[in-house]
Amino acid sequence: MPTQQKVDRVQDIKDRLERSSITLTASYAGISVNNMILLRRAMRAGGIDFTIVKNTLLNLAATEANKSQISEIIQGPTAVAIGYDDPAAAAKILSDFIRDGGTSLAIIGAVMGDGAPMSPDEVTKLASLPSKDILLAMLLGQMQSPLARLLTVMNGPIQALDNVLQARVRQLEEQGPAPEAEPEAPPEASTEEITTEEAAMEEPEATAEPEASAEDAPAEEETSEEPKAETSDEEAAE
Repeated sequence: MPTQQKVDRVQDIKDRLERSSITLTASYAGISVNNMILLRRAMRAGGIDFTIVKNTLLNLAATEANKSQISEIIQGPTAVAIGYDDPAAAAKILSDFIRDGGTSLAIIGAVMGDGAPMSPDEVTKLASLPSKDILLAMLLGQMQSPLARLLTVMNGPIQALDNVLQARVRQLEEQGPAPEAEPEAPPEASTEEITTEEAAMEEPEATAEPEASAEDAPAEEETSEEPKAETSDEEAAE
């Protein structure tokens, strides 16, 4: 029967594996206690948990965390480094310590997220990558570059028009204000027009003759014809 201490240990490792972004394993055979203390401090400073756990307990914790592929990178006396943020940062800290520390510590492998196990060479390549912040900055720069070129192309005509307008303004300023235009004299009237106008002014207006009224008109003489006397038949006989 497993003891409660082992059960708690497995649960603790399981919780860490579930939250991890990368899990690295290394063989610590022959490493001194002082070097192990220095390694743990370097890992802790980078936000990485570094611990030594029995292989049986690590396998149980990996199986319960649904990361059974971790069992493929457990060999002999195994130390485990668990990172939670940038996978490359955890790989870099461990690789730098092995390179500069002069210890017998050796990388066995790594599992990043739920991916397949990585070899020691792949872990070394991962450690050589820029940090997460630098990669994001590079990606953002690549995304902004086409936009910047597009804005440059779009601003080209506007900038050219502004240059033309500025040049015209400077030209007008150098020429000074334009002279005021003199008022135009009214056109002179011709001699014929003046003579005609004067004659029209001097000629008196014609007075219309009053029309004769019907009362003043002479009355027409009425001609009366007297009826001729009819001759009787008797007078004619005489």
